[in-house]
Amino acid sequence: MDNIRLSSCDIQTMEKRQKVQLINSLPGFKSANLIGTTDKDGNENLAIVSSVIHLGSSPALLGFILRPDTVERHTYTNIQQTEQYTINAVSEEFYQRAHQTSARYPKEVSEFNETGLTPFYDNHFDAPFVLESPIKIGLRLVEIIPIRSNGTHMIIGEIERVILPKYALRKDGYINIESLDLMTLSGLDNYHVTQSVGRLSYAKPEKPIVPLDIDGNTFFIKE
Repeated sequence: MDNIRLSSCDIQTMEKRQKVQLINSLPGFKSANLIGTTDKDGNENLAIVSSVIHLGSSPALLGFILRPDTVERHTYTNIQQTEQYTINAVSEEFYQRAHQTSARYPKEVSEFNETGLTPFYDNHFDAPFVLESPIKIGLRLVEIIPIRSNGTHMIIGEIERVILPKYALRKDGYINIESLDLMTLSGLDNYHVTQSVGRLSYAKPEKPIVPLDIDGNTFFIKE
């Protein structure tokens, strides 16, 4: 195989956009999500992110990374002010509109209006969900962790709402992502659909892994 070897010096001397694309591509496929917020006056904001991660199930915590606040970051400011926000999965149906939210609109301009996506509010939860999203998650801010090495921030929230189609939730709690046509993202701008190759049993020492069906049941295997 004909490989390319890049040193830290090679990477640092790349043209800025090329370097950003390279480093963003290295982690592989990432989930595509829209963060919905309002400011203290109720002005709505929507921003696409690809850094949402699971941090724990008890309490139910999710985190995501926000870029340095060297320029005005409406999502960051809104979360600080209201301490509520939503995470909305991006599906194939509206991924182009979701991508458009990465444009730098002025604070007084709503990305919902500019992209034709629909704000949805649920049971006195102040932050807007995306109506078109098949998985909607409402979170309360737990903490903001500054990352000193590059000036970014990890936003950590506890899940207070989950809205998703009943058919996608399996008996063992697994969400059938394939049935929702969710998108993944590589680099900054390449969107992908996924294909499952199967679920596997819980791994234990000295016990063979076996395939599971979509509900988490062991397939019957003929010896």
